[in-house]
Amino acid sequence: MKKILLTVVLGVTVGAMARTSPPAQGQSAAPPAQGQAAAAPAPAQSAAPVIKDPAEYNAYVAAVQSKDPAAEISGLEAFITQYPNSVMKNQALEILMGAYQQTNNAKKTMETATKLVTADTCNVRALALLSYFDRVMAQGGDPNAKQLLIDGKKYGQQGLACLPKFTKPDGTSAEEFKKQTDQMNAIFHSAIGMAELQDKDNLHAAPDLRATVDANPTDFSVVYPLAIAYLGETPPDYQNGIWFAARAAAIAPAAAQPGIEKYARSQYVKFHAGDDGWAELLAAAKANGPQVPIKPAPTPAEQAHKMVQDTPPDKMDFAIWEFVLSNGEQADQDAVWNAIKGKAVRMNGTIISTTPTEFMIAGSSDDIDAKKADITLRFEEKVPLKMIPKDGAPFDFQGEPASYTPNPFMIIMEKGVLLMQKPAPKAPVHHKPAAQ
Repeated sequence: MKKILLTVVLGVTVGAMARTSPPAQGQSAAPPAQGQAAAAPAPAQSAAPVIKDPAEYNAYVAAVQSKDPAAEISGLEAFITQYPNSVMKNQALEILMGAYQQTNNAKKTMETATKLVTADTCNVRALALLSYFDRVMAQGGDPNAKQLLIDGKKYGQQGLACLPKFTKPDGTSAEEFKKQTDQMNAIFHSAIGMAELQDKDNLHAAPDLRATVDANPTDFSVVYPLAIAYLGETPPDYQNGIWFAARAAAIAPAAAQPGIEKYARSQYVKFHAGDDGWAELLAAAKANGPQVPIKPAPTPAEQAHKMVQDTPPDKMDFAIWEFVLSNGEQADQDAVWNAIKGKAVRMNGTIISTTPTEFMIAGSSDDIDAKKADITLRFEEKVPLKMIPKDGAPFDFQGEPASYTPNPFMIIMEKGVLLMQKPAPKAPVHHKPAAQ
């Protein structure tokens, strides 16, 4: 198992707290003198457990007061083995867990934390270490990653439920206590969020990972998964997803940075319909500044309005007519329709189906590809059978727009005319030169 140096100080705090709060040693009280009233008992100190067995007491004190880490670990292991039912078992496990953590022994840290959580189901320090290690190892490529995320989520949920019951230890300042609880809260949420992301539960993964990222804005291991969670929602949360993808690109390891930046930019272009403004957003993300709002792509109605502003209707191609008449506000539809209604237009399309008096034609490239008619061309007289083109054939025609329906789009053209295509020029004849 890889050695993982946990950047929090949970184990150190545990050890310091336990060492400064030694247990009391039980003693037999001397009987009162004859004729003397018994003295009132001293007030009970519920916070200090009492070890009645002197040998047990000495073994515990000797273990926790050792200055050599190896001797401390050996002494605590021996104490827990020799006195499995001691009132100090949980504190001994806490100190041992911290000692293993300080020596970067991840395997023993987790084993000890597991024993501690078994004995004390609401030991938030042990729960934090277990949920943290499970998540980090899963993200680090451990072959048992799936089970580690399941376990990490379990410990994270257990920790969040227990955290409100966690009381400030003696000798800990209010500021330091808040720092510890905030740190553990983030750890629990990250373990839960990564498991939810693994299960493609992006809607719940995003807020859990966000709680962690807000507390650790430069931790790539949670910033990039947060971006993936936001962009994996249905529909995608592009505002948050693109921002945190850009943040991930800014703090990514050098080898991963180009790929993540390319991905973030592609999502930006997809949402914004262009890359204008991307450089400024990326610069803000690299500066770890406040989140920058991203202007979404123009709506179909806004795009249609721009088309009408930019191009006179008689200069538009059929695909633009179709887009404006299908998506534009009524004023823009009217501007186009009033300009083309009743006027003879010449076009080319693809035959979808025919009758002697009516041809169904696909006029836009999208509808040609989809083999879907968007023009109904009506003739005043029957078209001779020999002149009716085959389905799927390209076709030149003339008609006068008479009416249309926007959705699904269909334009009715009357006074249809078949336009004869010019025959292809004959290939030149090449004569073989006479033999010499």
